[in-house]
Amino acid sequence: MSTTTELDSAPSAPAKASPARPRRGLRGSGTFNFWLFTGPFLVGLLIFVYVPIGWSIWLSFFEARFTVTPSTFVGFDNYRFMLENDNFTGALGTFTVFAAIIVPTTWALSLGLALLVNRLRFMRAFFRSVFFLPTACSYVAASLIWKMSLFNGVRFGLANTVIGWFGVENVAWLANPDPPWYWLVIVSARLWLQSGFYMILFLAALQNIPDELYEAAALDGAKPGWQTFRYITLPQLRATSTAVILLLLIAAYQAFDEFFNLLSKTTWGRPPLVELYYTALGDNQDYGAGSAGAVILTLLIILVTLFQGRIMGFGRGEESK
Repeated sequence: MSTTTELDSAPSAPAKASPARPRRGLRGSGTFNFWLFTGPFLVGLLIFVYVPIGWSIWLSFFEARFTVTPSTFVGFDNYRFMLENDNFTGALGTFTVFAAIIVPTTWALSLGLALLVNRLRFMRAFFRSVFFLPTACSYVAASLIWKMSLFNGVRFGLANTVIGWFGVENVAWLANPDPPWYWLVIVSARLWLQSGFYMILFLAALQNIPDELYEAAALDGAKPGWQTFRYITLPQLRATSTAVILLLLIAAYQAFDEFFNLLSKTTWGRPPLVELYYTALGDNQDYGAGSAGAVILTLLIILVTLFQGRIMGFGRGEESK
């Protein structure tokens, strides 16, 4: 009798929950969710990027002055005009040299900063933030600071004050192209602005190198410093170095803000984009020739990056290394 009472008073086991039914309809469709999230971005990319690119290529084969509506088909005349334009071709040549200078300089400075920060045992986050902070600064704001405070060409400027301590006369840094002191202004501004960003890329790559490689090298007798850097660190950074150099090359040919604000309306030291700006939006407003110049510049960037990728093995598999 007591056994029966105990069994009756025992709590009953909870009923087994029925398995959840898969959600049906559009909301449960993975394809629908994908397009729901990516659709607006793809539409914006199509409207604001691909359509203007296609229209610019189409416009480059037409006569289009003071209007973006093509009027007369001229074939490759706009391309011929831009290739015969000494200002534009000179800008392409000048900025090929500029890329040959700024790319390895930024690469070396960014890698050096990353190696220094990676070796820190304290305040690493602080120094990482300090070096990265200039990346958040506007190119226009940095150009004005460089022009009005650091290299303004008067004795109150920081650069002239420093060289004045050694008895050197004031230098008009941005006044004339002979000697071309303006390159020092532009290169220093660009190094300050972009080195921190590429330092973060190198720092992330350095932290992904296994410590076992350095331990094995130490057992084999490799000395810390140059040997480990040359035979372990640098090969492990090959993919990151290739990506950094690729981004630096594109950024060098697309330079605009600092040149436009530092050199104002001078006819020397103009990058290709500034020449295209004055061609398309200058007195003649020749949108056809400007579009042709943009296509030429794009093709040049593609050729240079393919050549650089060929040299550094960009896109090769591990088995081909």
